[in-house]
Amino acid sequence: MRRFSQVDVFGPQTSGFGNPLAVVLDGDGLTDAQMAGFAAWTNLSETAFLLPPTTPEADYRVRIFTIDNELPFAGHPTLGSAFTWLSSGGVPRRPGEVVQECGVGLVRLRTDAGVVAFAAPPRRRTGPLDADTVAHIEAVIGVPRDQWVAHEWGDNGPPWMMVELTDAEAVRNVVFNHTLLGPLEHLGLVGRDSGRFAYEVRGQVGAWEDPVTGSLNASVAQWLRARGVVPAEYLATQGSQLGRNGEIFVHDDGSQIWIGGRVRPIISGTVDL
Repeated sequence: MRRFSQVDVFGPQTSGFGNPLAVVLDGDGLTDAQMAGFAAWTNLSETAFLLPPTTPEADYRVRIFTIDNELPFAGHPTLGSAFTWLSSGGVPRRPGEVVQECGVGLVRLRTDAGVVAFAAPPRRRTGPLDADTVAHIEAVIGVPRDQWVAHEWGDNGPPWMMVELTDAEAVRNVVFNHTLLGPLEHLGLVGRDSGRFAYEVRGQVGAWEDPVTGSLNASVAQWLRARGVVPAEYLATQGSQLGRNGEIFVHDDGSQIWIGGRVRPIISGTVDL
């Protein structure tokens, strides 16, 4: 039997939910097939397996599986894994900072006022989307490129293709033709919002829309900050078209962009693997 937790990540402070995550705390000794099989069985967007680190700089190692593949990095599993590791008695090597080891290397995390935040990893691919990719996305979202504000690659593990539309309403109105997306294609939309939230975000992966996506919001924040169109601190929302109320806290401390969210335990116990 292995310790198990299911947590809600990026949820609002009041009623509602963000993105669920399954966490197996004692992942050591499991084979790749066992991890992949259990992740498929949970039928959640991601399942995280915590393991001993392979480097003295890290506090723990995590492997992140979707229902059909392994990811080198993902945002909401990073926040949920850190929260679960700390809640289960984990003690960071450095007070006030957790260091996670994953497929993209070491990721720093911190907690403050009930929000867990990770340092956005550098993008592995940047720059405008090529013409063929732009035409492909036009067909997927049904919005011609002359109605886009901007576009950019945001590959930080997941290979996000990012498109900014005119506003949040335009983002909410998109009906994805997901039959045109390959199963591993990652498409992110962002549009300027008003009031409490600065931006509305949506993330589509193949045929499936992610409720709230830390990796996408990290790349979006780096892109928007580089263009100088957002302040050092802002709040984004994601998941409205799925009945979710995701809240993503973005903070640029001058040297690092932090992506944060609330994490709430939902289920805890053991699992027989």
